[in-house]
Amino acid sequence: MTSPALAALLLLSASFLNACDALPVANEQPTKTVTVMGREWAVVQVGEEPATWKAVRDNNGLNPFGRPAASRTLQATRAINAATGCRVVRSTMYQTDTGAFYVQVACN
Repeated sequence: MTSPALAALLLLSASFLNACDALPVANEQPTKTVTVMGREWAVVQVGEEPATWKAVRDNNGLNPFGRPAASRTLQATRAINAATGCRVVRSTMYQTDTGAFYVQVACN
């Protein structure tokens, strides 16, 4: 394969993978927007049993002069607590490489 053809193939496959990551997932649950430490978080329920929630922080519009950095784990915990009114089960929390947090909650 020639170098320009290989470059075009790599560019096409990278754009396809990027588009697949950005595709919306059909979800019947409404997304709740919560502000924690000056950052906007989108929180949505993704599982029924056990109750699993997903929290994603906005990218602040890629503003380099935005609020100072703060721990995302602490922010995600507070965002899910505020959106659900339930307690986060910290041992179930994990973060994906895209920055989304998934966690189970316990409601009493």
